[in-house]
Amino acid sequence: MTATSGSDMFDAAGDESEFASLCAQARDLAESGHPKRAAQIYERVLEGGSEEHRARAALGLAVVRRDLDDPRAARRADRMAIETGHPEFAPRAAYHLALSHEEDGAEDEAAQTWHTVLGFQNDRYTPAAHYGLARISEERGDPESARRHWERVLESGAESVVPDAAHDFAGRLLARGDTETATDVILRGLEVAEHPGLRLLLGAVHVERAIDEFDTVVAAAEPDPEGGRAVDASTVGAAVEMLARLFAMRGDPDQAERVWEHGLTGIDTEVAGEVRSRLRRGFLQPAEDGDEEGGGRPTETWWDPYVEAAVAQDSSAMLTGELFVALSQMYAHLAAPLAADESRVSALHRAMVDALRTPSEYVWGRSLHDDFRERLRQAAGSDADVLPEGWPDAE
Repeated sequence: MTATSGSDMFDAAGDESEFASLCAQARDLAESGHPKRAAQIYERVLEGGSEEHRARAALGLAVVRRDLDDPRAARRADRMAIETGHPEFAPRAAYHLALSHEEDGAEDEAAQTWHTVLGFQNDRYTPAAHYGLARISEERGDPESARRHWERVLESGAESVVPDAAHDFAGRLLARGDTETATDVILRGLEVAEHPGLRLLLGAVHVERAIDEFDTVVAAAEPDPEGGRAVDASTVGAAVEMLARLFAMRGDPDQAERVWEHGLTGIDTEVAGEVRSRLRRGFLQPAEDGDEEGGGRPTETWWDPYVEAAVAQDSSAMLTGELFVALSQMYAHLAAPLAADESRVSALHRAMVDALRTPSEYVWGRSLHDDFRERLRQAAGSDADVLPEGWPDAE
């Protein structure tokens, strides 16, 4: 549709059918991506003195002014619509204005406007108003007031609001450690409508419950005064591993590391052995030197403590990344003179030195250098170091 042109439209003052047509044109223009032209038509309806369509035009103007990034004009138009007291467009304008205040960070104004929405007693917007007031109460540190508003939202059964509100509320409850109430809220939300976010939170609830169960097992493993233990070591080891890995999955690597450490040092040696075998599951186990077939007893390597720490701290990806970066740098140092067909001894020596020094910047670098120093000393059959102090970083 196109807007009516010319001045004769003002002669239609009082012709509500003409105002209805103009509002429809403005809406079509706004929906088709012409907000400026839509705003002009909405303003003409307001200037024309329509009583029946004033609220509709004011709300439409507020929406397009907001889309045009003119929040002050949008708020003025919202207030015009609210002042009409129209049973549909006035509460909708109040809803739009409250969201506008929230987006602008005007918390007090938003709360006041949400109360205005409630005052209209329009069931289409009342749940959203309680949702808005619940959020504001949470931000103000008033969980009891928030809880009353959350409950009103859930009681409404509004499919357009309840699932998102339940997801918001349950997430806050989980963060506060109130797993039981969070579960109830999640299930109430899912009764209204399916919601992937609520399903995800329900899974998180199961994780929290699993953490509690595994923690109970670990706590029961504490030795009694006579040195006995109520739980067998293999069960405790499994509980420690699951508890630590769940903490890591939940995004709490520090707590995961503390659980591993407690299993390794805080109970007894039998449990520590079980925990260590689980911590080291999948580790490379090279055979002792001289056993070409690899059938000898596995030997501890210099890198084992770093890999153990990476598992316990949930930082294996970081350690792997460091190793690949170091390998890439060493490769580049060695490959550059070869690719350039550089055969000078000085150039080759410089490349090897740079490659050897590459690991030094990493926390595991000195252990690599020290391991080579010890292997070289043993190969030389010497009791003294055969390399200068600080080699290869200091020449």
